[in-house]
Order: sequence, then structure tokens, then C-alpha cells
Amino acid sequence: MKLNSICLKLFLLMVLTLSFISRVAAESQTIDYPWNGQWTLIWSDEFDAADGTPPDKTKWAHDVGGGGWGNNELQFYTFGKPNAYHEKGNLVIVAKEEERAGYPYTSARIKTRGIFEQKYGRFEARMKLPYGQGIWPAFWMLGANYALVNWPHCGEIDIMENIGREPNTLHATVHGPGYSGGNGIGGPYILPNGKRFADDFYVFAIEWEPDVIRWYVNDIHYYTLTPDKLPKNTRWVFDQPFFMLVNLAVGGNWPGWPDDSTTFPQYFLIDYIRVYERK
Repeated sequence: MKLNSICLKLFLLMVLTLSFISRVAAESQTIDYPWNGQWTLIWSDEFDAADGTPPDKTKWAHDVGGGGWGNNELQFYTFGKPNAYHEKGNLVIVAKEEERAGYPYTSARIKTRGIFEQKYGRFEARMKLPYGQGIWPAFWMLGANYALVNWPHCGEIDIMENIGREPNTLHATVHGPGYSGGNGIGGPYILPNGKRFADDFYVFAIEWEPDVIRWYVNDIHYYTLTPDKLPKNTRWVFDQPFFMLVNLAVGGNWPGWPDDSTTFPQYFLIDYIRVYERK
């Protein structure tokens, strides 16, 4: 009888242990791999406006001007239709070889600053990238307190960066106080089988939650950042609202400058941009 009682207790203990392990595994799956339908769409631009129209001013503002933008870039960003317009269900950002205010190229940079800012969520865009030496498309985010604390203290999350001399390589990066510029933290994703991001549309995304940011391309999870990956004695600044930016730069310290192999105009196509939050 005593032996049966011991066996029963061991059996119940085993059942409880397995139940606990299953619950932890399920919770870990929800947290660690997680695009499983538990997101609610809260903001989007499908870029379905009439051909030739500029970006929707209720969703996007423009950065205008030259000055190198902190990276010795060569383009002058213009406002509206000349370098950013709708066409066939996409937003087209085009970089042109033309002089403007002393700069040899024009392009566009749009942002949601002051219009839409969000803390945490899934931020994704379906895009077809340009390519060529010195070409630098990006889909990224800055902290909404940018005007108060400036960069890099506001934080920067680069959802997608590509430099044209690496047409098959995607870069996920963050910048913050003590880990900015060439010391940014991140990792690459390289397309297999010689494919290029200029050959087709790809979905670039992050899932940003408290103390974790995960990067995806076509729902392939390729990089994760948590506070323990930051340099010692630096701060995690990704706990506040951020705004989105999309731009096409020409030249700069990282991609280098266009050369005889670079053709113009260069076209950056955006099918949609969507933002989700957890239910």
C-alpha cells in the first residue's frame, strides 16, 4: 500500500512537471517566435493613391535639403512629387543625377514625425530595393524625443538598410548613447543562391516589445537584440515612442560614392508600410 502511494505521488509530480514545462514552452514560443496572428493593425499606408500624386500629407512629412545628413551624403532631398510619388500601387522614391543647391543628386526622405509615433509593435514594409555602388535605401526609426536630446540619445532602430555594393545583404542595426555610428549594434542577413533584393519585393519587419527587438525578412527571424547585448555602462533607450522614416541616400561614409558602374535614376519601390500592436 505504501509503495502504491509513493508511485501515485511520483506520477502526480511527473504530470505537474510536464504541465509546467509545456506551459513554459508555450509562453516562450509566444514571446520568442512570434508572428502568430496576435497582432492588431493600427496604422498603414497601402500607397494606392492615384499615379503621380505625392505621399499622403496626413501620414508623411518631408525632410528637405542637403548638408550631408551626418554621413557626407551627396543628395539634396526635395519635397513631394519630383522624387516621391505614387505609381501602380507603390510609392516610388527616385534618386536622380541632377544638380540642386550645389548637390549633384536629388532624392526624397519621408517621415511620420509629429503625425504617427508608436511605442512597441510590429513595423513592416514590403519593398523592392535599388542597387548600385553608392546607393543607400533605408527603412528606419528615431525616438520621438529627438528634438530634446538629439541623436544618438534618442535612439535609432534600422529595420532595413542596404548599401548598393552588397545587393544581397540586409543590415539590422540600432544606435544609442555609447553605441552609435560605426559602433552600432546589429547583424546582417544574406540572401541565398545569389539572389538580390533588387530582383523582387521583400517584407522587412521588426517586432519590438519591452526589452527585445527581433528582425525579420519575409518572416525569417534573423537577429534579436536585448539589453544584455549592449556595451557595458550604456543605456537601453528603446522604451519610448518612435517615428518612422524611409529614404534613398546617395553616397556617404558607409556606402561610398557612386562610380562609373552606377546608373541613374535609381528607383526604390514601397508597396505598403504597416504597424501592428499586441492584442
